[in-house]
Amino acid sequence: MRISGTHVYYYFVCKRKLWCFSKEIRMEHLDENVQLGKLLDETSYTRENGQVMIDETVNIDFIKDWKVLHEVKKSRAIEEAGIWQLKYYMYFLKQRGIVIEKGVVDYPKIRQRETIFLLEEDESEIEKVLTEIENITTDIKPPKVIDKPLCKKCAYYEYCYI
Repeated sequence: MRISGTHVYYYFVCKRKLWCFSKEIRMEHLDENVQLGKLLDETSYTRENGQVMIDETVNIDFIKDWKVLHEVKKSRAIEEAGIWQLKYYMYFLKQRGIVIEKGVVDYPKIRQRETIFLLEEDESEIEKVLTEIENITTDIKPPKVIDKPLCKKCAYYEYCYI
C-alpha cells in the first residue's frame, strides 16, 4: 500500500476519516472548507514551483533548492496533523536518499510559518504511525466516531452523524 501525506494527515485528525479515505469514500469534493483550502494552496506562493509529486505517492506543495520543503495550510486548527504530514514527507524523501534540511508549514492566511525538523525519534514515531495506518486501512469496519468539535466542519460529518 502506498501511504500518502493525506493518509498521515488524516491519521492525526481522525482515524475514521482515514479509513473512509482509504476505502475511496470521498466527501472532500463537496466540502466548502476543503475547496477554500485548495484555492489558498493554488494561489499562495505562485512564484514557487508548486505541487511536486514524488513516486506517485506524496504531493509536496513546493521545495526550495531540494533542501527546504514547504506545506501550505489554511489555518493552525489541526496544526499537529500538518506538522506530522511534513515530517512524513521529509522521512519519505530520506528513505530515497534525499536528505532535507528542514520543513516549513506556511499559513499564508494568517501570515505565519513554522519551521520543522525531522529528528531521530520522529522517524521511529513515523514508522509506528505507518504500521497503524496499514492496520486501520485494512480493517473491515471503520473506527468509532471521535465526536469532537472539529467534526462539525468535517467533510465526512453527514457520513458519521446522519
